Amino acid sequence: MSSLRCLRELSRRTTTALSINQARSISSLQGLEPRGTSITHGTRIPKRSLARDLSWYSLCYRSQNRLVSSKADDTGESSEGEDDEYEDSAEMEVEREYSPAEKVEAAAEIGYKVMGPLKPEERLFKPYEPVFAVVQIGSHQFKVSNGDSIFTEKLKFCDINDKLTLTKVLLLGSASQTIIGRPILPDAIVHAVVEEHALDEKVLIFKKKRRKNYRRTTGHRQELTKLRITDIQGIEKPEPEIVRKPSKSADTAQPEAELVG
Repeated sequence: MSSLRCLRELSRRTTTALSINQARSISSLQGLEPRGTSITHGTRIPKRSLARDLSWYSLCYRSQNRLVSSKADDTGESSEGEDDEYEDSAEMEVEREYSPAEKVEAAAEIGYKVMGPLKPEERLFKPYEPVFAVVQIGSHQFKVSNGDSIFTEKLKFCDINDKLTLTKVLLLGSASQTIIGRPILPDAIVHAVVEEHALDEKVLIFKKKRRKNYRRTTGHRQELTKLRITDIQGIEKPEPEIVRKPSKSADTAQPEAELVG
């Protein structure tokens, strides 16, 4: 940025110096020429044509300066004004407000629907059930059961403790049956709760061009959302078998001896 400022200051000074020199040359020509005419290269040209030529020359010089300055900006770093415009556009993207309908459509494209915040009196978490589902969220697929926790790419329009329904269910399975979607099961729903928004571990990105003195090292931490699966619906769930243990009194009781006569 400092080099660009120096170039701008130099261009301004050169333009002012050239304008002063042009004014001096015009005044000298006006003192030498006779009335009504001006002498250039041994020919007589009216004053009006001389003024037009000088004005055209000044315009050409200014346009050349503008071209040179634009080339310098292209080869070097961007100017302050361009940086401001870029920052403004980024801020506009960040501060964009979505309507409720747009939020629902964007969430449906990813594969979820926000149902509202989790209330303290609600008890969604159930004991483990022998049922699993294959769910698609964005461009990733997960095999989940109730009680599992998964990390996905950051989901928009949802906060911590929000209830979600994952609508893109590709497969359901249990001990007794398996249902495969074509490609999605319309009647299957997987319920989940947002537990936190976190950052993944840092990944280092190193770029190098040999014999060019070019090396760049950058880092990236992916934004993630942690989901807790609470329930899977759309398939018959087998009833858990209750195994009753024999009582201790029955184990300790000994059979009575029979008399043989």
